Amino acid sequence: MKKDWLPSSQKDGTVLLANEQNNSTLLSDLKALFKANVLLANVLPVFTGYWLALYFSGTDFSANWDVFLLTMIGSTLVMAGALVINNWYDVDIDTVMDRTKNRPTVTGTISLKVVLMLGIAFSVLGFILLLFTTIEAAIWAFVGWFTYVILYTMWSKRRYTLNTVIGSVSGAVSPLIGWTAIESGFHIVPIILFLILFVFQMPHTFAIAMRKYHEYKAAGVAMLPVVHGFAMTKRQIFVYVACLLPLPFYLTSLGITFIVIATVLNIGWLAVSIYGFFTKDDQGWARVIFIYSVNYITILFVLMVIVTLPLFG
Repeated sequence: MKKDWLPSSQKDGTVLLANEQNNSTLLSDLKALFKANVLLANVLPVFTGYWLALYFSGTDFSANWDVFLLTMIGSTLVMAGALVINNWYDVDIDTVMDRTKNRPTVTGTISLKVVLMLGIAFSVLGFILLLFTTIEAAIWAFVGWFTYVILYTMWSKRRYTLNTVIGSVSGAVSPLIGWTAIESGFHIVPIILFLILFVFQMPHTFAIAMRKYHEYKAAGVAMLPVVHGFAMTKRQIFVYVACLLPLPFYLTSLGITFIVIATVLNIGWLAVSIYGFFTKDDQGWARVIFIYSVNYITILFVLMVIVTLPLFG
């Protein structure tokens, strides 16, 4: 039956359904373009860094709402801009890999020119907002942006296994952005937060690379498992997880509860890492490492906020 012959109520319903589907598709495309999960994961450490800077400097949160909004919105825009530019540059790789072949840059639902303009616009606007907090916060944001966009995406990702180290640096600066919006970054707490995030990202990324081994190999991306194999990757994961063990003890100012929980999490992750040397199910083990890593970093950075709430002070 032709749509023109339908009663008006049915035609309106058909149009409404089509609009809903279009809106749903647009939302999905935007989430993929901005890598929503990655973006949210990077916003949390910014907030934790900001919150801890208030706590250790004795600054009132309610008196700094303007700085808080500028910090969170500005940093989110900078990170979103970097992620969008990454999508724009990696369109050829994304076409090959199953997990990325539905991104709007690949399907063509959003033109590459628009994507690039969005990435630049978001980045510039984010930097401008952060400059209204402190210059140091804007500098750390630029360090993260430059490392991710230029050094990782455009230079090392396709050439060297070192790309994981470089990418980890860009993600690790996020708490420094939040902290330096309030206080100078020359303090043991933001430095340890940086180290925790940097070290965590290595086994986290290696686990992803193991799970997506065939896709990275097909795309020609120089990930550690692709270049040096799973045995080397397992050893690297163990070493980096072991490096996390002493870090909570530099944060004794957060209290014994934090130290105990963080240490238990570290020992648990180390045990899972050791199990990797004995299992034959590499993919299943890599999945466990990945899930553990995501929960690990979320619990740790939320816990830092919880133990410094006035209720626990």
